[in-house]
Amino acid sequence: MKTKFKLSILTLALATGCGLSTAYAETALEENADGQAMEEVIVKASRLKGTASAVMEERKNQAFIADILGAEQIARTGDSDAAAALRRVTGITLVDGKYIYVRGLGERFSSTQLNGAAVPSPDPTRTVIPLDLFPSSIIESLSVQKSYSAAMPAHFAGGNVDVRLKTIPSDFVFSMQGKLGGNTNNFDDGLSYNGGDDDWYGKDDGTRAAPASLQKLWKSHSPINDLSQQDNREIAAQMNRDYDPKATSINPNTGFDVTLGNRFDFDDFRLGFLTAVSYDNKWEVSEEYEGQDFTYQEGVDGEDSSWALVRGFDDIKSTEHTVRFSGMFNVGLEFQRDHRIDFSSLILHDTRDEIRDKLGNTNNVTISDGLRVRDSDVIYEEREMIANQIRGTHNFSGLWNLGADWFYSDARSNRYAPGNISTRYIIADGSNGQPEDGIFDPINESSLRKATTSSRYSFQNLDDNVENYGFSFSLPVNFSNVELEIKAGGNFIEKTRDAMARRIDVNTLAFDNLDLTGHQMGVILNDDVMLNHPLSGNELIIRDTTASGDDYYSAQLVDAYFIDTDFFIAQKWRVNLGLRYEDFRQVVAPLDPTTGKFELPAKPTNEDLAALAFKDDDVFGALAFTYLLDDEMQFRASYAQTTIRPDIREVAPATYIDPLTGFPIGGTPSVTSTAIDNYDLRWEWYLPAGDNLSVGLFYKDMDQPIEAVQSPAQDGPPLIRIANAEDGYVYGLEVEFLKDFGFLGDFAGMNGTDFFLSGNFTVSESEINIDTQNVVEQTGVSTSITNPTRAMTGHSPWVVNMNLGWDAPNGNHSATLAYNVFAERIIIPGIDGKDDAYEQPFHSLDMVYTYYPTYSSTLKFKVQNILNQKKEIEFEDTLMRSETKGVAFEVALKWDF
Repeated sequence: MKTKFKLSILTLALATGCGLSTAYAETALEENADGQAMEEVIVKASRLKGTASAVMEERKNQAFIADILGAEQIARTGDSDAAAALRRVTGITLVDGKYIYVRGLGERFSSTQLNGAAVPSPDPTRTVIPLDLFPSSIIESLSVQKSYSAAMPAHFAGGNVDVRLKTIPSDFVFSMQGKLGGNTNNFDDGLSYNGGDDDWYGKDDGTRAAPASLQKLWKSHSPINDLSQQDNREIAAQMNRDYDPKATSINPNTGFDVTLGNRFDFDDFRLGFLTAVSYDNKWEVSEEYEGQDFTYQEGVDGEDSSWALVRGFDDIKSTEHTVRFSGMFNVGLEFQRDHRIDFSSLILHDTRDEIRDKLGNTNNVTISDGLRVRDSDVIYEEREMIANQIRGTHNFSGLWNLGADWFYSDARSNRYAPGNISTRYIIADGSNGQPEDGIFDPINESSLRKATTSSRYSFQNLDDNVENYGFSFSLPVNFSNVELEIKAGGNFIEKTRDAMARRIDVNTLAFDNLDLTGHQMGVILNDDVMLNHPLSGNELIIRDTTASGDDYYSAQLVDAYFIDTDFFIAQKWRVNLGLRYEDFRQVVAPLDPTTGKFELPAKPTNEDLAALAFKDDDVFGALAFTYLLDDEMQFRASYAQTTIRPDIREVAPATYIDPLTGFPIGGTPSVTSTAIDNYDLRWEWYLPAGDNLSVGLFYKDMDQPIEAVQSPAQDGPPLIRIANAEDGYVYGLEVEFLKDFGFLGDFAGMNGTDFFLSGNFTVSESEINIDTQNVVEQTGVSTSITNPTRAMTGHSPWVVNMNLGWDAPNGNHSATLAYNVFAERIIIPGIDGKDDAYEQPFHSLDMVYTYYPTYSSTLKFKVQNILNQKKEIEFEDTLMRSETKGVAFEVALKWDF
């Protein structure tokens, strides 16, 4: 592109590096100090290629290797949240619909920021934030930086994800969108329960919360197990027992988005604002299979040997209801293009309400004895994050163009799970448990389990608060043939977390000769039974089985200082060299639920106190080279030293129950940080029409990577312990491209430039080496790891993304066919001779069609999981878990006023 003035590479790099949009950077360049203007250049491009070119320009001008996904690209593929959208990025896979694995490294190896600031997490066992919490409607772009720079947190391995919210518009905007959809799995009846089918507003109406009398006991730390039998039964009668599943028709999915914003220009000032509200109400019915324990059977009479299910559920019906709403408000003030202050406020709320009806067997309840178990589970949780941020960018032209940036962020998140419940029934085929016809009737042959734990309530609450502020100063220096920017600053994080969990078990052994026949807990244990039925001896109806360590308090402080130098030499070479010092301090204090006090000996020793604390301070370096062959092609190379520190609870000495998986997890105070050497190479080719191609190589060398290992289980879930492996590595090749079909000319009456193909694929390999003896010494628990040398958990050897797009020449239609697949990956490492369990490839094929009937209206139709794939986990060709996902569809109408 020919211009009337020489374009400074550093100027454009600084503009994009400060988070300004490409359009804003171009505006700033047009209005340069000399008053010269660019020649007008008109480029005809498709909708996606236009937006992809914008983010490609930002990526091109960054000093470090990064992948960026823009709002229009997300809209083209129809992804509803940040987690789903990020699976389209090169080398990224999605696990559990919430967590991203960058370059095959688990969620612990990546960090997440919101507009460049640290954010809290509502996950009770992880500090990483689940990215499904961010709806795509409020996202301007997603930046994944894959090579480390000194201005970033040193907790880095796979990459850093920065969720950038939409900012002040360039003109007045007011739009409304309504959505209606469903899922093929929802055509038949689903499940619900009283109080669980009308929560359209995503807030518990109080029916699930613990009785006020029980909450009063918790606040005063008075154990319910110490109450009199009469007081105990009165509180038990107040517990909500109306959780029995019932068939119900499923409502369609609904949602809406509203956006309002404007910008006002004055003589020296520019003021703008943007506000957005989003709401989604969705249902998903599925059928699942969940094997937990298997036995190996040798083949006889020529039959093949196989694994047979011993414990688990082979018939699970599930209905999940999710309600999400978000609100965002941004306001910005700019003075003479040199000073800008932005304030943003954000609230995200996500409610999940799931009921599951499960049929299966345990080691002690077997089909051969004519018995089966039926579990009825209700899982309800509300996740919320509120963040307030203010940031400033200043350029002092009278002081050698000194730049100053600062920000302050105050964010908090909460996870509220007021009354989850799991109830077990025993189904006997025929009278007195004797097998007759081999048909199990869950309605007429069922009885509530007679045990100390026939039903279990769990009540959980977590508050996570993060205060983060920072500053930096930058000074550009020009020599005859060198442009240099020196940047230095600090970043400070203070985080606190307060978690509470209570488990209340219903003891049916407490009742004297009570008939437990039936399939509905609320009917069997009705109010008359709870208040008046005779009790056995001194037995209590409800017991508090909360474990030590379920309650905890934690705090974390990070003080960081960095210096970064960015050289441009002869407009061909770019060299970035940076150093970062971090002082990391963390303390985790398990609380005794019966007293509310720290679980410490009466006279704690220095070793007792040291076991609660984790300290780490070090200097981390980053070096990056970029060689610009010409305006279209460049080569990159980088090296950095980083670390991965153990999560909050992983260094606490207590054992706790993971509320999300149900597995007991034991912290290990002796776990140490992982040291990582990061190497990157990439070749990038940017063509004038928006086509592009990049090829990259990466290598990560890890010393003492942190890993979760299992200990054998009897008739329950395995014990998970946190330990350091000896070493590990991951390396691979990444390829990304965007190409239109203009070279084909006309095709079926349509111009080839109306079609384009974009995509990426990653091929990689990982290995981790675990010394079993060292793990036993570190954790104090014996374990029998089947494969001490194996691929890393969650690592996929290859990942493929392909997007086939079409834009009508008249601009009234567009369509995208998006395909994503990952190779099988280890999800559950094997123990006791059982092989590792692998999640099988999921071939995701989605289609989005958009029609623009008028200048102001947009009609969008999307279909997801067209191939109707199931989510499956297997070991040794044996199905371990599966879940149907169905084909989802949605139609949306948007109107711009």
